[in-house]
Amino acid sequence: MTGAGPASSLDPALLAEIESVAVELAQLGGAEIRAALGSMLRIKYKSIDDHPGLFRDPVSEVDRRAEELIRQRLAERFPDHDIVGEEIDHRPSLGSDFLWAVDPIDGTANFINGFPMFASSVGVLYRGWPIAGALWCSTSHALEPGVYHASQGNPVRFDGVPLDTRSNPAIRRRLGGEPRATVAPERGWDGRKTGSAAIECAFVAAGLLDMAWFDRPNLWDVAGGLALALSAGKEAQIHREQGWTAFQGFAEDGDAAHWSARIAIGTGDTVGAFVREDIAG
Repeated sequence: MTGAGPASSLDPALLAEIESVAVELAQLGGAEIRAALGSMLRIKYKSIDDHPGLFRDPVSEVDRRAEELIRQRLAERFPDHDIVGEEIDHRPSLGSDFLWAVDPIDGTANFINGFPMFASSVGVLYRGWPIAGALWCSTSHALEPGVYHASQGNPVRFDGVPLDTRSNPAIRRRLGGEPRATVAPERGWDGRKTGSAAIECAFVAAGLLDMAWFDRPNLWDVAGGLALALSAGKEAQIHREQGWTAFQGFAEDGDAAHWSARIAIGTGDTVGAFVREDIAG
């Protein structure tokens, strides 16, 4: 398993409080999403000026409203902690050891089209290391919405109930999350593209996916999900100029808020096989 980083010295009571607040914030995002379902949303597209006609990177009015509410609640609970979010460019406590990475709606394109695969993701870093995560997901292993959550040294839970994240050994061919729909039987899994990095991370942590890889996501896309995966005993590798290396935290190259890299998470054997194939190919 990838190492524990600098967070091993944190007070367990503080860590438990951070996880509890992360769950509260993810539930807040989920409540905003559910309240908006079926309404006529106002939609903007971030990249329309650069690529007219492609309509990439949609953002709804719910994205910003949910992030505003999350930021307000966090400021009440941890006023000295920093936060980075997808929709609002404001760093309230730049330089803090604690950085909250928030994606109020991960899978916005799914959400605005009514395709029920989206999440509200909250991840917490301590000196660049993911120590807690809470992901409200529109669906789950239990076929109902809820929050997957964990903190370092503690099991992954779903709405407070610990999960058995072991895989069924009778399943000989499992599933892997991929950024593009491809057919690659030599990888030993069937590829799945959900349109939500957060959901795929949560499903890796829960054992529904054997692994998932992402092509240069932003911090808020994977911070919460990686915290879950590491708590579930999964491994992570990132790709840099020198090739694939074990994940050593989000702050290797400076401010974690600006992190972006190709990353693979999952069981050690499957991630290792993916990396070897990627190098060979």
